[in-house]
Amino acid sequence: MQWILLSLYIAMANAMETTNLFDFWTDLFRPLPRNPREGFMSDYTPIDQEEFDFIIVGAGSAGCVLANRLTEIPEWKILLIEAGGNENFFSDIPIFAAFLSTTPMNWMYNSEPEQKACRDLRGNVCFLPRGKVLGGSSVLNFLIYQRGHPDDYDDWAKMGNHGWSYSEVLPYFKKSENIKISSLRNSTYHGRGGYLDIEYAPYKSPLERLFKRAGEELGYEWRDPNGEQVIGFSKPQATMRNGRRCSTSKAFLEPIRFRRNLKVSKHSMVNKILIDPRTKTSYGVELTKQMKRIRVRALREVILAAGSIGSAQLLMVSGVGPEEHLREMEIEPVVNLPVGYNLQDHVTFSGNAFIVNDSSLTVNDMLAASPLSAIAYLAGRGPLTLPGGAAGLAFTRSPYAMDDHSPTRPDIELVMGGGSLAGDLLGILRSLLGVTDQWYYRMYSSLPMRVRQNTFSINPVLIRPRSIGRLKLRSGNFSDHPSIKMNYFDDPKDLKALVNGVRLIQQVIGTSAFQQYETRLHDVPFPGCENVLFDSDQYWECAIMQTAITLDHQVGTCKMTPAGDPSGVVSPRLLIHGMRGLRVADASIIPRIPAAHTNAPVIMIAEKAADLIKEDWGMHRVTTNFIDGS
Repeated sequence: MQWILLSLYIAMANAMETTNLFDFWTDLFRPLPRNPREGFMSDYTPIDQEEFDFIIVGAGSAGCVLANRLTEIPEWKILLIEAGGNENFFSDIPIFAAFLSTTPMNWMYNSEPEQKACRDLRGNVCFLPRGKVLGGSSVLNFLIYQRGHPDDYDDWAKMGNHGWSYSEVLPYFKKSENIKISSLRNSTYHGRGGYLDIEYAPYKSPLERLFKRAGEELGYEWRDPNGEQVIGFSKPQATMRNGRRCSTSKAFLEPIRFRRNLKVSKHSMVNKILIDPRTKTSYGVELTKQMKRIRVRALREVILAAGSIGSAQLLMVSGVGPEEHLREMEIEPVVNLPVGYNLQDHVTFSGNAFIVNDSSLTVNDMLAASPLSAIAYLAGRGPLTLPGGAAGLAFTRSPYAMDDHSPTRPDIELVMGGGSLAGDLLGILRSLLGVTDQWYYRMYSSLPMRVRQNTFSINPVLIRPRSIGRLKLRSGNFSDHPSIKMNYFDDPKDLKALVNGVRLIQQVIGTSAFQQYETRLHDVPFPGCENVLFDSDQYWECAIMQTAITLDHQVGTCKMTPAGDPSGVVSPRLLIHGMRGLRVADASIIPRIPAAHTNAPVIMIAEKAADLIKEDWGMHRVTTNFIDGS
């Protein structure tokens, strides 16, 4: 990491004509405006008992969108509360996504020890990165913009969630979007003029050409994964602006930072929701900022946008949740609801490394750390613009897919990375995954340093899992991280589907496109799997369970259902069942996880939630497009 920082320092210092190292380093980590037209939200500290029309808890992928859309009503006064602070220079660099999860921008959640996943990771637990920063997990994620399959949303509607079918949510996907990809600008599936820029990485990885040819050899088409057909191979579409990360903070907050009806309180921890137990009405929140406890009041609604972990935990510590569990935690129940159940996630197998005979194909540590790469990044080009290092995506359907009525819906995704874990000489990926140095050296020490740099990865992702987890409290204190049981591979078909993904990867590597570079798997058996026949299905099941990790797509802990469904927490209008003045609008409301990278669906949920709120308060006919406010 030191080499990358030094290279960036040299490049930035030259570009900025700065010679004072202390001043440069101070400026680098101070979140300064990127150009005269951009800036960061000023920090506001509310006074005790101050009143707002709406209080939004969490300035992440959903909260930033909600703040933007609700402040379109000039007479509404909005408070947006965020536990973290601003983004910085490094969070803008797309390829640094893995590094960001090792910083204070991450809440640092861990799962409980898993029986069938993360076995060889530190503490036998899965790391669960979640954003603690303006922009939330849209600052930590790998920038992939992908919505899923139309049937994912039609299924939500079939569950009784009227208004959430694909035809009804597609306009909200398009509303946010400003598609910058020239070949897609006239697509009926994409939007133009929205706040969120979507583009391809300026850097064209040499692997992309091979990946496309390999897909064609196997009978797959090169597709727009957000278009009419999802199954196929593609280049990742990314939340990116001129080669830099376009988080929801940049997209939705920065343009409205001068709206006088918006206040943003950073470095503020919400401890509980204030609820009148007699009327079951939420009337505000209690937060801690600068060691002081402050109560702020909501005249209309409190809106939770703290994510599947934060929103569920905050509801339960406030008395909304499973009655028996709350009493165990010595919390007086207010409303008995199944908060914390229905936890779902996408899991991936990240340990494979593929070796090629040409170092120019891969993005290794030395290339990423070179001054030339740093200089190219400053011009919005070069390998540092790869979104999380991803150079290709593919979607396919395994024999273990859940449904027969939707033959075009994938259950497996392949993500091709420009580098691999074997080439992680600086330990950044190891820190993200929780891989121990002992495991790393046992696995890759037989490879010379030069060969490790000539490696790339293709990771299979289970995007339609059957297994369900649960989130519970450890105590009645919000500052104590909750107990999170993911239950990965609890259903054995999930594991078999992921093995099928490994087999597809082997087919990809076996194509003439990749074999012209003598591409081969690093075939040292995974530690703990040495006694299983190498390359058998049983071997891959063992290997997957050793290092399978989250794709950071936790959803579902505040499930959306119609009234009367005992498994539900919120209504299709996202209001808490049996309560008034309290709404949830984030990934936690998702009833069934879509075959998607969840950042795009969460932004869609927030866009739709804003319209629902305006309708419920009689403001749906009001349209205000002011940017700076007055």
